Amino acid sequence: MSPGTLWAVVLVASLGCYLLKLAGLSVPAAWVQRPWVTRVVTFVPAALLAALVAVQALTSGRELIVDGRLAGLAVAALALALRAPFIVVLVLAGVTGALVHVLTG
Repeated sequence: MSPGTLWAVVLVASLGCYLLKLAGLSVPAAWVQRPWVTRVVTFVPAALLAALVAVQALTSGRELIVDGRLAGLAVAALALALRAPFIVVLVLAGVTGALVHVLTG
């Protein structure tokens, strides 16, 4: 990709982000305060975070990969379900991922 094309993409994306933010600010308050909108909006951050975690845990480039990251994620989810402290969750996930990597090569 040439430098000119890259800058054009960056500028168009920046303009698009600005216009999207402006559109969000232009929405009437009555629309935002509807009960179903507030219910949906409360779940959007969790859904986005779950999507990001899934992509990072299951992909490498354009391929689906099952490796130690998935095992670490499973152990972290279990530790969180058991209400372990966050540092313990991180250590358990890291150790699990490393062990799976060492054992499977």
